[in-house]
Amino acid sequence: MKLPQPRAILFDLDGTLADTAPDLAGAVNQMRLARGLSPTPYENLRPVASSGARGLLAAAFGITPEAPEYEAMRIDFLNRYETGLVIDSRLFDGVADLLVQLEQRGLAWGIVTNKAARFTDPLAPLLGLGHAGCIISGDTTPHSKPHPAPLLEAAARLQLAPQECWYVGDDLRDIQAGRAAGMPTIAAAWGYCGDAAPTTWGADELIHTPLQLLDLLRS
Repeated sequence: MKLPQPRAILFDLDGTLADTAPDLAGAVNQMRLARGLSPTPYENLRPVASSGARGLLAAAFGITPEAPEYEAMRIDFLNRYETGLVIDSRLFDGVADLLVQLEQRGLAWGIVTNKAARFTDPLAPLLGLGHAGCIISGDTTPHSKPHPAPLLEAAARLQLAPQECWYVGDDLRDIQAGRAAGMPTIAAAWGYCGDAAPTTWGADELIHTPLQLLDLLRS
């Protein structure tokens, strides 16, 4: 069954449009080096990059938000990351071409991320994404994904009904948020994907490269 055709496509940022894991991993490994520890292997950090400070601190230090030292370490991580947002971060292969082709088809596109605006606002233009139709950060609304509020805010800013938007993301919470907002959802299998297989998330579609999204659009 074909998806209803969209008037806009909304994307998660980290792990969907952009491979930001190298700089996120770099920030947490700076913390380890400052404490006289060896770096955590990148392959252990990349799968949790979408979970931000919580996931990276757990992978690098085995620390959870309940620990008394967690908040100070979280602040340290965020400050380090802020100073190196785009050292090795890049758009995934095919993303820039995909966005051009969406624009040529007259489709709007936007970003809905759980990353705070403190990072999203400078990061998006550095990655060439500053011309998005809307950019909704994790602190734009009172709730972050998997709550539908950020996606509903994005649709409102684009002056569209939620069902006129598709949402593309690489994490279970992206699909949960999209479904809760009444949007068709597409799982991005090239992203970080956490510990779960994206085939189990209940997305309407699963794609393995950014440009495969075009196959879902009627010409």
